[in-house]
Amino acid sequence: MQSIDTRCVQAGYTPQNGEPRQLPIVLSTTFKYDTSDAMGRLFDLEDEGYFYTRLQNPTNDHVAAKIASLEGGAAAMLTSSGQAANFFAVFNICECGDHVVASQTIYGGTFNLLAHTLQKMGIQTTFVAPDCTPEELDAAFQPNTKCVFGETIANPALTVLDIEKFAQAAHAHGVPLIVDNTFPTPVNCRPIEWGADIVTHSTTKYMDGHGATVGGAIVDAGKFDWMAHADKFPGLTTPDESYHGIVYAEKFGKEGAFITKATSQLMRDFGSIPSPQNAFILNLGLESLHVRMPQHCKNGMALAQFLSQSDKVAKVNYPSLPGDSSYDLAKKYLPNGSCGVVSFEVAGGRAAAEKFMAALKVFAIETHVADARSCCLHPASSTHRQMTDEELVAAGISPAMVRMSCGLEGTEDLVGDVEQALASI
Repeated sequence: MQSIDTRCVQAGYTPQNGEPRQLPIVLSTTFKYDTSDAMGRLFDLEDEGYFYTRLQNPTNDHVAAKIASLEGGAAAMLTSSGQAANFFAVFNICECGDHVVASQTIYGGTFNLLAHTLQKMGIQTTFVAPDCTPEELDAAFQPNTKCVFGETIANPALTVLDIEKFAQAAHAHGVPLIVDNTFPTPVNCRPIEWGADIVTHSTTKYMDGHGATVGGAIVDAGKFDWMAHADKFPGLTTPDESYHGIVYAEKFGKEGAFITKATSQLMRDFGSIPSPQNAFILNLGLESLHVRMPQHCKNGMALAQFLSQSDKVAKVNYPSLPGDSSYDLAKKYLPNGSCGVVSFEVAGGRAAAEKFMAALKVFAIETHVADARSCCLHPASSTHRQMTDEELVAAGISPAMVRMSCGLEGTEDLVGDVEQALASI
């Protein structure tokens, strides 16, 4: 297999003789066929092809194929956002009356999706501490558990998921492990290599890398044997009457069943498709991902080291920093670096944190992260404001926590900006 550097640049789209060297943007909602029978075979999932961009589009599929290659997966699909990707990944195998086991230190929007929105749809979630013992993790499963969910690096707590531990527990109970790999990207971690079955991304973050487009992706490892656990996953192992009785796991096998069902059912019914123009912009970001991530990590480490030595900082969270609670897991799963995001608690509480942020000049206050431009956020009053104080503590967030995303600027400039802002407190 080619290096990940080469795959970032060239995977997914290979032009043939006389075709465009750059990925074409297919801005068309529909596709023309000579006969009704030819189109009918597409609707029956008997032939491959395109008939309506809400389900599939060539530009989107080329970019999805690149992301599948980067993660080492068998198939992938793009969605309109990372939230849509996580919803589709879970809802593709869960229905009313089912249950999910999830790490409690995950992005606030995903926590809300699992704890509240899916609960309204009859899907319950049990949250566990990421550092729980194997016995505590095992105790969280129920007979109706259908999947396990976690983030490689939690946003914003920055705890590292013990992927092997969670994968072993999931597989012992006959269910897949879904891992959101947004922060490390496949440049720094490929969860499938550690036992994950489904990988999701908010491509809005490092994959795009320039704050230009919102998007998401789902990658299937193509390794989970749905038919071996047929009673747990009827949506994949019993006839789908909306497609003339197709059994996805039989017709498309382990490598294609999950993504085909998510596309033909969920994308058909919910329509969370990205614009081909957005997919094109995402691909531009992917082409430099392998070059950008080392600089993000360099800046993140430098800032974490500086903050750890400041008497105006109560606590620093950065998995690659020696002494961090996730340091050993980071060495195992993220040996080449973690990400450019650092979170820390300002000594003096919420008021001190807000004064610090107001004094920043290079870092911009934004509801964003993992961008070429450095930005920062106060999670308790923004992305996680829907949580109770108890839920915030459980998610590893305090009122004084600030999340800083180190971009691609000069390292000295970023550290200097934080130094002068701390001096203002």
